[in-house]
Amino acid sequence: MGKDFDITAIVHTHNEEKNILSCIESAKLLSNKIIVIDMKSTDKTVDLAKKIGANVYLFPHSIYVEPAREFGIKKAKTDWVFLLDADERITKELAEEIKNKINGMTFTYYKIPRKNIFGKVKWLKHGGWWPDYQIRLINKKFFKSWSKEIHSTPIITGEIGYLQNPIAHYFHGDLESMLEKTTIFENVESDLLFKANKNVSTNTFFRKFLGELFRRLIKSLGFLDGEIGIIESIYQAFSKTITYLFLYEKKVSRTLRSFS
Repeated sequence: MGKDFDITAIVHTHNEEKNILSCIESAKLLSNKIIVIDMKSTDKTVDLAKKIGANVYLFPHSIYVEPAREFGIKKAKTDWVFLLDADERITKELAEEIKNKINGMTFTYYKIPRKNIFGKVKWLKHGGWWPDYQIRLINKKFFKSWSKEIHSTPIITGEIGYLQNPIAHYFHGDLESMLEKTTIFENVESDLLFKANKNVSTNTFFRKFLGELFRRLIKSLGFLDGEIGIIESIYQAFSKTITYLFLYEKKVSRTLRSFS
């Protein structure tokens, strides 16, 4: 169990009963101060988190994590916070590196590489998946705000540093869950494009699919990760195309309403 360093691990959850225990156990390598920000789970996530010793705060349900980020940071009473998703794990090596960094502060926040492991069996080293830096270690004194938009980044004053040891990210467990998440997240992305009045046509679908496939599979050498790397490259091209299909649908619906 981690020593009581001046840092709080913050885990954001929604229906993560399969992940929450191992996630919190990994967070204890870093600190005994653990906060779970739960976005109205309907499974046993909250009960399990409390049972293992985490402080749990409830937050309105959101299909993505950014709206809850700032709320979680403000709940922490330590100078430093570490943000962790339920499908991510802190390693011993990363915990030690973090402790060394916050004991002799040079930077006010850090980006950490993320090791994306497909289905818990294959680390994707190519295809644009590595090093996948994420802002996760933040000194609260320099934190200003976090936009509630999907994939947004925080506003933090001071200088950024980079850690060497990665977070382990166990993503894309199966195709069914992948498709479900894609439908949700790409619809949100299409809303942002729609509000920005982004143009779309049938040619866009081919351009986006082929462009993303080339970027992932060829330019970023996704094929070097074998069958899973090829599947993931194709899937990411599919996901990009779905975003613009949703955008097209929204554009057509608006045009039809204007004539009705």
